[in-house]
Amino acid sequence: MRVHVADHPLITHKLTVLRDERTSSPVFRQLTEELVTLLAYEATRNVAVEQVEIRTPVTTTIGVRISEPRPLVVPILRAGLGMLEGMVKLLPSAEVGFLGMARNEETLEPTTYAERLPEDLSDRQCFVLDPMLATGGSLGAAMEFLFRRGARDITAICILAAPEGVAAIEKQVEGRDVTLVLGALDERLNEKGYIVPGLGDAGDRLYGTV
Repeated sequence: MRVHVADHPLITHKLTVLRDERTSSPVFRQLTEELVTLLAYEATRNVAVEQVEIRTPVTTTIGVRISEPRPLVVPILRAGLGMLEGMVKLLPSAEVGFLGMARNEETLEPTTYAERLPEDLSDRQCFVLDPMLATGGSLGAAMEFLFRRGARDITAICILAAPEGVAAIEKQVEGRDVTLVLGALDERLNEKGYIVPGLGDAGDRLYGTV
């Protein structure tokens, strides 16, 4: 498993504003979109392409385009929806699917309550959007779901992650093609399974339900 922690100063700046408890939901949503576009640039570095011949106003030349089958972008509902626009701005030709997952606040175990995905993901590159990689339960379950349908490789984009979550994903996906692209790797999880210092509940802050 590959782990890439972005260290661009613009990413760090936007993360600082996201972490601030005084940041309003509208600003939080806007910054999340901007931040995800920056992270998506790193996450798509190895997106599959194919050569194509084109004609410029001067001559013909060989370029590249996103190859078939198209990449699949999968936000994990609900908080992952807040990351979708930032991702498809950079990768507009991608197909979008959805996975609805919830975490039991007592057991911290994930449950799947909805899915809208192609039945066959053979040879597909999948990009999973999940703002917070805490225990790794929801993201790990989502990855298993996609691999069972034939996904070739999976890249997860997370705004923040805890070391415990990264370790859990690494153990679960051993030997498979997985990349984690993170805005920051934080200190730890607290006793309630929240990332510290973190930014609170991303879904609540995105949609104004705090």
